[in-house]
Amino acid sequence: MSPAAHVSAVRSLYKRILLLHRFMPIDLRALGDQYVKDEFRRHKTASAEEARLFMAEWQNYKDTLQTQVLEAVGNKKLAFGSDLPEEKLKDLQEEQIGQLYELMLESTKPNRQFDIQEEGTPK
Repeated sequence: MSPAAHVSAVRSLYKRILLLHRFMPIDLRALGDQYVKDEFRRHKTASAEEARLFMAEWQNYKDTLQTQVLEAVGNKKLAFGSDLPEEKLKDLQEEQIGQLYELMLESTKPNRQFDIQEEGTPK
């Protein structure tokens, strides 16, 4: 893949993920958007192999999220997420496991750190 085509594919995936996050509850959307932005920024200088793995995993995330959003059309309650297979967990580095754990803690807090109001919602 040419460098221009790679950049285009990365941008397209990034924008699609942020678009799908609009269907999430506002606090999870804020958390997810920030995480996506940080991860894509962090991997700008990744090696070709790291970039390939990075894109494959984020493509899987996008596909899973898109499926969950489409399945929820017409339902009042959206369900997000999926279980992480043990074999994938074994492939993660210590730092990645730490990030994953912190993300899990933040996303399951009863009082999340984000105090975001929907537009038009009184404070």
